[in-house]
Amino acid sequence: MNPSLPAAASTTSAAVLPPALDGLDPAWSRLVEAPDSEGARRTWHVLDNLSRLEQSGSEPIGTILCVHGNPTWSYLWRGLLSAATEQAQAGGDVWRVVAVDQLDMGFSERTGSPRGLPQRVRDLDALTTALGLEGPVVTLGHDWGGVVSLGWAVDHPEHLLAATVLNTAVHQPESDPIPALLRLTLQGPVLGRATVSTPGFLATTLALARPALSREVRDGFMAPYLRADRRGGIGAFVADIPVDETHPSHAELERIAEGLRSLTVPALALWGPRDPIFSDRYLDDLMDRLPQLDVHRFEGAGHMIAEEVDYAGAVLTWLADLTAARAAEPVDGAAAGVPAPGAAAPTETAAWTTAPLWQNLEDLRDSDDTVLVEMAPSSGAGPRTVSWRLLSRRVDEIAAGLLSLGVRPGDRVSLLVPPGADLTAVLYACVRIGAVVVVADAGLGLRGLTRAVRGARPSYVIGALPGLSAARALGWPGVKISTTVLPSPTARALGVTRSLLDVAALGARALEGTTLAALAPVPSPDDTAAVLFTSGSTGPAKGVVYAHGQLSAVRDALAERYGIGPGSGLVAGFAPFALLGPALGARSVTPDMDVTSPSTLTAQATAAAVAAADATTLFLSPAAIANVVATSGDLTDDDRAALARVQTFLSAGAPVSGSLLAAAESLMPAATAHTPYGMTEGLLLTDVTADEIRAAEASGGRGVCVGRPVATATVRVVALDEQGRATGELGDTPDVTGEIVVAAPHVKDRYDRLWLTERASRRVDGPAAPEGQRWHRTGDVGHLDADGRLWVEGRLAHVVVTAGGVVTPVAPEQAAESSSLVARAGVVGVGPGGTQQLVAVVETAERSRRPGLAPHDVAEDVRARVSEPLAAVLVVPDLPTDVRHNSKIDRSRLAAWAEDVLSGGRMTTP
Repeated sequence: MNPSLPAAASTTSAAVLPPALDGLDPAWSRLVEAPDSEGARRTWHVLDNLSRLEQSGSEPIGTILCVHGNPTWSYLWRGLLSAATEQAQAGGDVWRVVAVDQLDMGFSERTGSPRGLPQRVRDLDALTTALGLEGPVVTLGHDWGGVVSLGWAVDHPEHLLAATVLNTAVHQPESDPIPALLRLTLQGPVLGRATVSTPGFLATTLALARPALSREVRDGFMAPYLRADRRGGIGAFVADIPVDETHPSHAELERIAEGLRSLTVPALALWGPRDPIFSDRYLDDLMDRLPQLDVHRFEGAGHMIAEEVDYAGAVLTWLADLTAARAAEPVDGAAAGVPAPGAAAPTETAAWTTAPLWQNLEDLRDSDDTVLVEMAPSSGAGPRTVSWRLLSRRVDEIAAGLLSLGVRPGDRVSLLVPPGADLTAVLYACVRIGAVVVVADAGLGLRGLTRAVRGARPSYVIGALPGLSAARALGWPGVKISTTVLPSPTARALGVTRSLLDVAALGARALEGTTLAALAPVPSPDDTAAVLFTSGSTGPAKGVVYAHGQLSAVRDALAERYGIGPGSGLVAGFAPFALLGPALGARSVTPDMDVTSPSTLTAQATAAAVAAADATTLFLSPAAIANVVATSGDLTDDDRAALARVQTFLSAGAPVSGSLLAAAESLMPAATAHTPYGMTEGLLLTDVTADEIRAAEASGGRGVCVGRPVATATVRVVALDEQGRATGELGDTPDVTGEIVVAAPHVKDRYDRLWLTERASRRVDGPAAPEGQRWHRTGDVGHLDADGRLWVEGRLAHVVVTAGGVVTPVAPEQAAESSSLVARAGVVGVGPGGTQQLVAVVETAERSRRPGLAPHDVAEDVRARVSEPLAAVLVVPDLPTDVRHNSKIDRSRLAAWAEDVLSGGRMTTP
């Protein structure tokens, strides 16, 4: 007996069946006798849906073996038992689910002696032998049950079909302490009181669930542990955590951890990143040991992930894809355009069919022509120019320096650097040596940025002082490198180990007598190059993974469409395009502005940037354009002359009104105005000029015309059903509204650690994508017209389903905005789907100071212009917008606010 545990830990008692509990089918419960790891006869309680399957005449295709952790029991898996049984009854795949109560836990027998990890793994073997489980078996474990289940998987490859886990860990790095909650519990005087004498450990674990568990569910988890003499296994389980190599279970943990490297079966991890015990560092370790691991991180979920998300649906969906892929073999292990779960990455190195992203840095390394212009008004020194020669040398030195520091292909490097020469040099240095750049816009805000950086798990962070300060304060992972040389006390406080100057100096020494080409082989076009984060305007920002070949295809699409190339000048108020300047061979400049807040760009700053780069192409967001137009009165004659030299003007990221385009055109009379359509997942998909927009709008189309697909892109639509869901077949029939689906060589590779999201974005019924490409469901809704032009009508998530039918929001918003009394409008639905009521929320031309019901004249004019009946017209001082573009209306937030107000809530600003 462990001396730190109370006597209750050594109490014996028989296994029993559980009482009636919420969500638990009594037919699932059974008691099973089998010898334990030492040969003693024991009785286990298990939940098993086999009897229900037999009642319906269903024959299982395999067994999902579920192992709970501490301090839960098989009740944790009731959702999967229910979902699998219902799926079988509905005619889907038939899975037997067996959920075990480990000995001394749940309603299984209390043995009276603590059981270590080696015993628990062998106990499970004995039980499955008694149950006759010979495969195919899919293991599923959570918490320390994940280790036990993976131990069984390692020992039974002949029966194993797949291995799946919720938050767990198989290795504790010697350099990292175990989680604080467990460290506290393991303290000698605390262990027994917290885990056995009182239900403290159990209650604390259950309290981690968000939202909080219902009383009925909480009672279900507590049911086997109501007395101290029933909680001995909880304390013994905690005591069995191998804190160091002297612990009796350490060798077994190491055996399992190393054994995972030999598993070749498909594997899945469903993860709650808010878990204070099993954090993302343990997920990283699993991904290293199981390269085939599919991962989905559920943002907002934590340790009690099984109670917080639909893990059962995710597991069954993943297994359905697995069985479909196996049935379709030997067709590349893929089904319906979705990679088979656990499919290994191609081993052949793909050949470059286009120039790598950094090719111009090689071709122009001896040129003294300008590649970058940095606007520096605060220094009073005027713009700073950077030549191709200087940038090429700097990229080589930083690349070689990073290699000297231990950065290797595939390592992730987070860039928290404002646009300019430093960011450009670091980015090209990273991609050249095969490191993966992680770019998360500071416009996400600290909360969103923290979630993005932690989710991407970079090994290195290169940042300016603001980014590094945030990284230190919020515990972002990675070795820290500063863009400038910091005072020693500041560097120590921020955990900074090197400056970029140090890295370049290291690289210069490493390059003496050799070249970067000799130090670093060229990455393959299929190798991962970057993780770019979405704006977060439709939920938590998603990491979008691009391969090298796809980034090069982005460059090629821009060059082909807009004629940007060597010798041309580009002003980019949108950071991704500024970074593509050297790849295009163009001189590029970011105007003097806060890139995290596009509306800070002024007309004078824009003109100064155009003049400094002798630019002929200008790329701005709609919010930036609006402020440029608003401040155009400050322009001098020289400023206007500079803007008059612009030949191509681009704006994207959100719809641009005709009046705003016209005002911008008046400032750039020689320019052709374009409003390309794209997104982080595909930066250029269609294009349209202002003249084409005006001609299209004259034809009376609904929504915003974004033009025809660019040369390498294909655009199709999945029709909406009467519930507003995109369930139809992929097609290009004119005037059919549905979800917009695209394919192009420059569309993303995948979403990062979001297997379910990636799966949903690829699955379509209908024709296959062009060869070598995959469909991407954009989440936007719209239609194609008879001339092949795409019209965007809003977001799929914002479609309103009224009693009269499906309504997309953009057309009624445009109708409302046609009123001279309205500046901007957002149209949303309130109430239950199918009977939703339309509500228009507007900013008036004469800004209202407070939210409320619209004045009578505004309401009447809006109602007269909107063809759909409106339940209410409300006014607000400012419509809520997303954090990155400052121009996309946050309709989800607006809908929640309108529903609250119309239900009698306080009239606050949304």
